[in-house]
Amino acid sequence: MQRMGMVIGLDPEKVDEYKRLHAAVWQDVLAMISKCNIRNYSIFLKEPENLLFGYWEYHGGDFEADAAKMAADPTTQEWWDVCMPCQKPFETRKEGEWWAMMDEVFHHD
Repeated sequence: MQRMGMVIGLDPEKVDEYKRLHAAVWQDVLAMISKCNIRNYSIFLKEPENLLFGYWEYHGGDFEADAAKMAADPTTQEWWDVCMPCQKPFETRKEGEWWAMMDEVFHHD
């Protein structure tokens, strides 16, 4: 199992919309997350800075392949099309990233 974290900004004018969307995530999107070996997935919001922090545990053997499978899913693409206009990616993110991936620097069970 690999713990993973990511961060992105949230448009202040879209906070309520983003909360509403995530109060009723589409069932097919949730199923695809599970099919891609992602468990214990949470997104946290820090207001008033409007930062989103995503955390999940990856239980598969090839994250890149599972991420590609998720990205190829038409329903997931539709979901992203709805959510992405709410988000404000960091200029410092790596090439190919929307959410900026984070390095784990501490963990305690």
